[in-house]
Amino acid sequence: MIQSFKDLKVYQLSYSLAVEIFWATKTFPKEELYSLTDQLRRSSRSVAVNIAEGWAKRHFENIFKRHLVDSIGSCDETKVWLQFVLNCKYLNEEEHANLLNRYEEVGKMLHSLFENWTNLDK
Repeated sequence: MIQSFKDLKVYQLSYSLAVEIFWATKTFPKEELYSLTDQLRRSSRSVAVNIAEGWAKRHFENIFKRHLVDSIGSCDETKVWLQFVLNCKYLNEEEHANLLNRYEEVGKMLHSLFENWTNLDK
């Protein structure tokens, strides 16, 4: 039974990915700190944060779904930043593919939650 946003598998995965991205970006060049590193960290964290914020407002289905849309957008933004990371050779192809595939999974989970959400508290 889901009692908290922390019980949502999509939250758990997106949160763990954001932490993983934080640690991966620690190795990026210092000149990227306020550009690529910052943007990638922000977008990856935004996925999980929007799920949590939407959950807090889940009694208002449209507001909850709006936060899911924001989370989907942040997920796709993160995938674009990851492409920059690969092209700049800050991660190798295997590390990139691993992160990208997991963000693809998060995106599918978010779309499914959006399509199948019903507020059971109504």
